[in-house]
Parts: sequence; structure tokens; C-alpha cells
Amino acid sequence: MKDRLIKLYHWSNTWTGTVIIVLLIIFFVAQAFVIPSGSMKNTLLIGDHLFVKKFAYGVPTPHIPWLEIPVLPDTDNDGHLIEGPKPKRGDIVIFRYPVNEKIHYVKRCVAVGGDYLFLHNKELYLHPHEGNEFVKQNFPKEDIVEINGLLWVKNPYRKEHPGIHNDPEVINDGRYPQEIFNFGPIEVPKGEFFMMGDNRDHSNDSRFWGSVPYRLIVGKPWFIYFSWDKNYEIRWDRVGKSVEEIEEEMKNR
Repeated sequence: MKDRLIKLYHWSNTWTGTVIIVLLIIFFVAQAFVIPSGSMKNTLLIGDHLFVKKFAYGVPTPHIPWLEIPVLPDTDNDGHLIEGPKPKRGDIVIFRYPVNEKIHYVKRCVAVGGDYLFLHNKELYLHPHEGNEFVKQNFPKEDIVEINGLLWVKNPYRKEHPGIHNDPEVINDGRYPQEIFNFGPIEVPKGEFFMMGDNRDHSNDSRFWGSVPYRLIVGKPWFIYFSWDKNYEIRWDRVGKSVEEIEEEMKNR
């Protein structure tokens, strides 16, 4: 046993061993991801470098980094070698952009399959597929609105996730897409997830290109390992922190 461990140690120090180990980590454990746009501001900022937890929602079919070529066949067409738990409402999720699957996006899951949702004057209304009793038991009474016998939750994520916000300068005067202000109602297809950016008025998300099927789900943010602003000043206060820690700090400000 000791001899095998010694051989494994020496092999891991070779170029071949190093490359294989790095690829295995990228394929199955964690992958670096850079926030390129402000669609998740103020939760995630442009210039945040984070590790994606690849096994959070199962084990996705591995792709060669940068080339995004699948290494193994996706025999059941669900995008995963091993199926796992599905994204939950409120989760921040990294996924493949449905319009171009070689590009990764990061958004917040605001509805899952079977849920109904609509936007009215920028306000998000959600009717979970579990029904009215679920709404009564899980959401504050003051956030619940009844429409045609269904109970809807108004802005269900803003209290728990303080980074979600609207831009007061974006008004419904014809200069902006109508989906920002009014959208739906729609039912999210089974097995799919409706994604929206926390920077609600500046986000290219499911309002424009539809919900995301499970086969495109990659993982969730693990922690920020580096961050800098547009002037290349390092944001030390964000380095090493998880999304949950950042949100907790935002609540306490």
C-alpha cells in the first residue's frame, strides 16, 4: 500500500499526472468562473472570480475547458453523468445559455417546473406549484395576493436576498423591452427553471429566452477566490467569501 501511494505521489508530480488531476477537478469538483456583466449586481459584481461547485446538482457531463466539447456521451440527454438534486427557488445557479450552450450564465432561480409567475410594473408574482396552502404556510401574509382564487407571493425573494433591486431610472417610456415591466403569466415547464438576474432591469434572462432545462444546469457558486473592480483595485472584502456570507453582510449594513 505504501509503495502504491509513493508511486501515485511521484506520478502526480509529472506533467501528465498534473494535467489529469486538474482536468478531473474541473470536470467533477470545481471550475473557475468570472462574472462578466452586472446582471447579478449587487450580489455578484463584475470582476468577481469564483469557484463553481460542479456537484451541487448532480455530476454534469464533462466538457473540455474553453473548447466546451463533451468528453463523454450524454446517453440519456439530461446533461449529467449522475442525476442529483435540482435547483431550488432562490438559488443562484450557473448554467449553459440555452441560445448558445458554449456560454455559461449565472442567474437566480425564481421559479421551478409547474410554478406560475408574472411581472406587473416590475413586481414579480409567484404561485408555487404546491398550491395555496403551501403559500399560506411558507410566506408572510402581507406578501400574499389573491387573484382569481390563486394565492400569489409578491416579490418572494427580496427580503432574504437584499442584492435584488430595480433601477428607478428605467421607466416604461418605450425605450426598454416590455418584459422588464410586464411579463406573463406563464407556467414554467416541468423539469425547467426560470432564471432572473438580481439587477432586474439590466439582465438578459428567462424573460427573453425562456426557462432553462435541467440538462443545462452546471452548478452553483462556491466562494469568491479573487475580485477586482474596473480600476483593477482588489476588493479584499469579498475574497474568500461565499454568496451567503456576502448577503448576510448586506442585511447588516
